[in-house]
Amino acid sequence: MKALVKRITHSTAGVNTLALRVPVGIIFMAHGAQKLFGWFGGYGLEGTGQWMASIGMEPGVLMAFMAGSAEFFGGLFILLGLLTRPAAVVLAFTMVIAIASVHLSNGLFMSNNGYEFALALLAASVSLALSGSGKVALDNALTRRLAK
Repeated sequence: MKALVKRITHSTAGVNTLALRVPVGIIFMAHGAQKLFGWFGGYGLEGTGQWMASIGMEPGVLMAFMAGSAEFFGGLFILLGLLTRPAAVVLAFTMVIAIASVHLSNGLFMSNNGYEFALALLAASVSLALSGSGKVALDNALTRRLAK
């Protein structure tokens, strides 16, 4: 187990990933907060759950909770650089579901509720899953702790 966590948290990336982690983490957290808490003009669990049920994602409230939690807590972990790779994988999976179930049929452009923004977040998540958190991250503290 120790070796697995060490392998997941180790990153040879530099500080450049911080420039990706900060905005992506904030964006995911904000979208998750809309779904979970109704912040930033969101509908909260109940409203988001009703919408998810209306597009066939049942049970709606559970789906809203899962998507909102992935986005909010995954975004927080990305922002902090904590377990970045697993968080990024969960967020990438969440974006694939969002693209396939909501945006794909609307085409590429956001002006038509298309998938361009979700695709950009998917690309950023995949990039972080591959590179890891980089030098300025809590993952480094975990890696150092496990090396002892």
